[in-house]
Amino acid sequence: MSEHTEQSALFEWAAWHSERVSALRLMFAIPNGGKRDKATAGKMKAEGVKAGVPDIFISVARRGYHGMYVEMKVGSNRPTKDQVAWLEALALEGYMVDVSFSWTEAAHKIIRYLGLYPEDYGV
Repeated sequence: MSEHTEQSALFEWAAWHSERVSALRLMFAIPNGGKRDKATAGKMKAEGVKAGVPDIFISVARRGYHGMYVEMKVGSNRPTKDQVAWLEALALEGYMVDVSFSWTEAAHKIIRYLGLYPEDYGV
């Protein structure tokens, strides 16, 4: 599985459950990764895209946090120095941060963050 496949599966799962869990409608991807040509990369940088920002944000305050950021990884991949720095800074600012290695792991943690029971949502 690739990070793309895992993240896509997570968003498919979220769409499936968004009728029951409206907070999942407030989950979105942050387009930081991927290969781009120089012109597109330059435009995105000018628009504020920054290296290391986590892949996903759930813009719902729960459990004393302002929201939740999730960095997706697969296999033996680990967060980069920039990603670790962002995760640490976001945690200090009152956000729940997470690194997940599969869509099911991320879904499980998101549901727990939202104060629900993972087994009720297929994870």
